[in-house]
Amino acid sequence: MKNGMSRGICRWFFLLSLLALVSATPVIINDDAGWSWFEDERAVFAGNRLVAGSVANGSRDPSRRGSIEVSSLDLGSGAVERFVLHPGLEADDHDSPALLLLPDGRMLALYSRHGKDRLIRQQVSREPGSISAWSGERTFAIRSLFDMVSYSNLHRLEQEGGRIYDFYRGQGFDPNVLVSDDNGESWRYAGRLIAGPGRPYVRYASNHRDTIAFIATEQHPRDFDNSLYHGYVRAGLIYDSFGREAGRLGTKPASFEGLTRFFAGDADNVAWAADLALDGAGNPYAVYSVQKDGAGKPQGRGGQDLRYRYARFDGASWHDYEVGFAGSRLYAGEDDYTGLICLHPQKLDTVYFSANVDPQLGRPLISNADGRQHYELFKGVTPDRGLSWSFTSITRDSSVDNIRPNLPEGGPPDSALIWLRGRFRSYLNYDLEMVALIPAP
Repeated sequence: MKNGMSRGICRWFFLLSLLALVSATPVIINDDAGWSWFEDERAVFAGNRLVAGSVANGSRDPSRRGSIEVSSLDLGSGAVERFVLHPGLEADDHDSPALLLLPDGRMLALYSRHGKDRLIRQQVSREPGSISAWSGERTFAIRSLFDMVSYSNLHRLEQEGGRIYDFYRGQGFDPNVLVSDDNGESWRYAGRLIAGPGRPYVRYASNHRDTIAFIATEQHPRDFDNSLYHGYVRAGLIYDSFGREAGRLGTKPASFEGLTRFFAGDADNVAWAADLALDGAGNPYAVYSVQKDGAGKPQGRGGQDLRYRYARFDGASWHDYEVGFAGSRLYAGEDDYTGLICLHPQKLDTVYFSANVDPQLGRPLISNADGRQHYELFKGVTPDRGLSWSFTSITRDSSVDNIRPNLPEGGPPDSALIWLRGRFRSYLNYDLEMVALIPAP
């Protein structure tokens, strides 16, 4: 075992040495890429490759508009590759594929249109660690004629015989569940996770053994003064943070009253979930945004004061803290859209986020490159479990925006920081590159 571990460490050290020059400058993985943050995993490590899914908008090549794509970066050679899973499906960043690494090293990809039909689409890569060939598209039609689907989230639990869960938005605009016991060869419907009053927005995380945790809002933040709730799924049962049963998959979806509320929203603190991770003991850590200036204003008039927050559960109680200023909305009409914040999956005292203001002072970030305000990336570290934060700039003086950071699990010891860089006008209209720093700074 020690020899195997030593070889693994040496292997990663060698790869990191090869990428020392690359890591100082972002590597473009895809020159036309968009993703939402409610489908995961958006990126995985497969052997020596970082693989990420996205939706092209046709900003550089109109023939790619709406294509569902996977891209890879070879960590040894630096070579970049791209494969089109489905040309011209829909020019909407909500359609980006969820990826799951299978036990034999192949990848499972699920994707769907943005609430336009009942079809969840699927492909499997043919060779371990490679995106050069895929199985061809298969579809799973959700049973109800009224179940328009969006957002797949894939998790595999070893202690359930390798069962794969796909959490997606479907019946009632609620989070619904499909399960597969044969690595995606077949699926069956397993019920609703939450029966919400509107359309809950949910983020998931797994320990990959026996538990899938989630956090959720009641509705879309433009429709409701959202709070945030936590629960988890284990052996088909749904629990609150303290292990009290809140529901059963297939027969009794959870209600918000049965879950644990860890942030109480109001008109000046409207929450939206951003990311979730579990520590070694299985305790959840969450990051999210709140809108502070929307009370009494019509849609399109708020979103000028957004903040990021950090919450953690220690097994007995939740602790919740402000991280810093997030800046203003990405565009009018979606007043809660931030540049986003994510957790480092291996270092839960560390976050990465996008803001167009100084995160400590709230002052606009005016670039020396073009004299305009842009979204830049920051690293935040807390020495005292959330009470205080120090910040380091990852990008600065940019001529475009840097948004939607993500750190995949696994890979090099410091993972990889990937994000979207360019111009984002709406989820239907964007001109963005997918870029990466390996390892994360």
